Amino acid sequence: MALNNNKFDALLFDSLNNSEDSDEDETSFSEERKKKDVNLPPIQVPREEHPLQYTYCLWFSRRAPGKHAAPQSFDQNLRMVGRFASVEQFWSYYCHLVRPCELSGHSDFHLFKDGIKPMWEDDANRCGGKWIVRLRKGLASRCWENLILAMLGEQFMVGDEICGAVVSIRFAEDIISVWNRIASDQATTNRIRDTLRRVLNLPPNTILEYKNHTDSLKYGMVVSPFK
Repeated sequence: MALNNNKFDALLFDSLNNSEDSDEDETSFSEERKKKDVNLPPIQVPREEHPLQYTYCLWFSRRAPGKHAAPQSFDQNLRMVGRFASVEQFWSYYCHLVRPCELSGHSDFHLFKDGIKPMWEDDANRCGGKWIVRLRKGLASRCWENLILAMLGEQFMVGDEICGAVVSIRFAEDIISVWNRIASDQATTNRIRDTLRRVLNLPPNTILEYKNHTDSLKYGMVVSPFK
């Protein structure tokens, strides 16, 4: 089980971004982490545990104040927090993890199926898109928990179509999104939208926005998929 059980491990990026190290040092650190992130071994699930249908990977990213103009790519900002493949592994991790509403600044948690990076350019995401829900401050933790439990429990009922989910903490509002593989499959995207509305218990007048990743790639928005 590849999990970090200290809630502050997820905030490793705070100390990295607030340090006075050079961008060159940060790039070297990122390259070292990338080497460790590729070709990861399968997660072992003990016989007494309840396996999930898929193995998942949790990522964390944060953009420090004053660094939004730096030539640092979104990929370099990603930090892998942990991987899990069973219900028990998920809870042993989640109960120690800092909640989204406790985060500050330009921070994101990304929960994606193992082997899929939370980037538009990833092969699994390239032809897909995402449903976006904008939340007033204070709702992100509850909505994020409801969403990831629904995703892990396969409540969306769309087969392998779900790639992952993201919660983004921003200054004036928070954002939750669900990423899927094929943006052109309207029946599937509509089912994802309806399920998302149900699991978040959204009011009927709540606006959900769908964004196609190919449009984002076309216009060269390569620094971060969340504003």
